[in-house]
Amino acid sequence: MARLTYKDAGVDVKAKASMLSGIAGAVRSTFTDRVLNEPGAFAGCFRASFPGMKDPVLVATNDGVGTKTKVAARVGDHRGIGADIVGHCINDALVQGAEPLFFLDYFASAHLDRAVFEAVVEGAAQACRAHGIALLGGETAEMPDVYVAGEYDFAGFLVGVVDRAKMWPKDVAPGDALVGVASSGLHTNGFSLVNRLADRGSIDLTRDPGGLGTTLGLALLAPHRPYLRPMVALRERMPVHAISHITGGSFAKNLPRVLPEGVGAEVDLASWTPPPLFRHLVAAAGLSGVEPYEFLNMGCGLVVVVPKELAMRAVAELQALGERAWVIGRLVPGAGVRLVGGEIGVR
Repeated sequence: MARLTYKDAGVDVKAKASMLSGIAGAVRSTFTDRVLNEPGAFAGCFRASFPGMKDPVLVATNDGVGTKTKVAARVGDHRGIGADIVGHCINDALVQGAEPLFFLDYFASAHLDRAVFEAVVEGAAQACRAHGIALLGGETAEMPDVYVAGEYDFAGFLVGVVDRAKMWPKDVAPGDALVGVASSGLHTNGFSLVNRLADRGSIDLTRDPGGLGTTLGLALLAPHRPYLRPMVALRERMPVHAISHITGGSFAKNLPRVLPEGVGAEVDLASWTPPPLFRHLVAAAGLSGVEPYEFLNMGCGLVVVVPKELAMRAVAELQALGERAWVIGRLVPGAGVRLVGGEIGVR
């Protein structure tokens, strides 16, 4: 029987070690004095000291970039994928009121491509540095019998902390106003549709279909934006009862996750005009009615729940912080989410 090495089986241990060494500097650049290990340790160690907090609560979350990686491969630009999952996880922890402490990543593919791997991890490190998060560690897996050649999966895990008295949601009740905050694009949802549209030739990623100012491919790859800074600032300026991160399942699935029993929501589709990117996708897919609002954020990536009498103040405060914000609806007695105010809002 012929000799069979691990490399022959599809896993190049030496190449992987070289790649991990190559990203060590980017990882180390995110470390603070609370990190007690060097890159490459079996596990990350983080000093759990929370001065000024009476009752610190750790908040943990994880998610993946999903099939947005396929669009990155089609376009040949992977720089934003790492930032995508950092932003997504920041927002999921922020829904509980938490500010991020550290992040871990998971990169897996059939065969490791050094350029792609470094672009993705360095993008994650840059996003972590921008928000004071330690990229504490991660895992890089080469699995030729699991993943399709030329593709990869990237996921993230984040831990944050919040003083229990500041946790969201709190005091949520019928009558509260819903304030929408603009997204930077599709974020990390809806890309299975995008890839099918590209497969059948319904969209062209290499050109601007109108109003984007860049190619459709690059517009789709705009990173999932984090809302940490404006939300922390808003919390210091006025009462905030809750926030909802509009991800997969859009409004109908995400708003109820922060509402108590007996409270529902009405979202006015006529309160905003979705950006051109969404209108192009809706037209290319032939969607109608409220269909796109069931799985796309349609230009609204976050919903902030505030007392009714403070709705316009919240909008003004967010605008002063550089955000595009508007009142999109209200909370009502009942359950679930009702989309009102027009057939679709895409005009």
